[in-house]
Amino acid sequence: MLTIHAADLVLPGGRHAPVPGGAVVVRGSLVDAIGPYEDLAAAHPGARVRRWPGVLTPGLVNLHGPELLERAYHPDPREAAELGTEPITGASALAALGMTDARWGASARRGVQRMLAHGTVAVAGDLWRPAVVDAVTRAGLSREQRFHEPPGPPSLDPLADGRPLADAVLMPLGPVGVDAGFAVFDVRDEAELAARGAGTCVATVLSGRLVFRRR
Repeated sequence: MLTIHAADLVLPGGRHAPVPGGAVVVRGSLVDAIGPYEDLAAAHPGARVRRWPGVLTPGLVNLHGPELLERAYHPDPREAAELGTEPITGASALAALGMTDARWGASARRGVQRMLAHGTVAVAGDLWRPAVVDAVTRAGLSREQRFHEPPGPPSLDPLADGRPLADAVLMPLGPVGVDAGFAVFDVRDEAELAARGAGTCVATVLSGRLVFRRR
């Protein structure tokens, strides 16, 4: 399957220049081409086209994998009246919930979905709970090493600690042939993305698969 993902602005990352009115061609799980949408559409007339508002960037890395998935409980929507909707942290609060392996796994699956909704394609940090590792693996998120304590408190937004986009992405989208992992944010440019954060994500693609789309 050949798919063209078009956006108002493509930021491939690395040494690649921004592409206004750009697009990324995805063949299977890999990036096949990056460039102006009109040129790529003409070169691939049979490709499926997905048009997104805003800025397309490489996928982000969340540095707080253990803190968000193994030291926080993400309530089920059916628990919202009792527990709220925000992650629950703290040893005493988690103990009161009577966490089991099954409950950790369900929480991690919900946490991963919230990460995908922030353009995340990888988590950093040592994960040891089998149910959490399984949730991350099944979702297709990459697991990265963490060589130092991340700045700032844990957040689902990989940009919340003020890191520049270049430091928050997993890898550039080029050269051609790299894994097609990227996100699209409903902002005008990188400056607005930094100001408003990754909660502006409208789509996340993992290995060529559309795994999140804001309705």
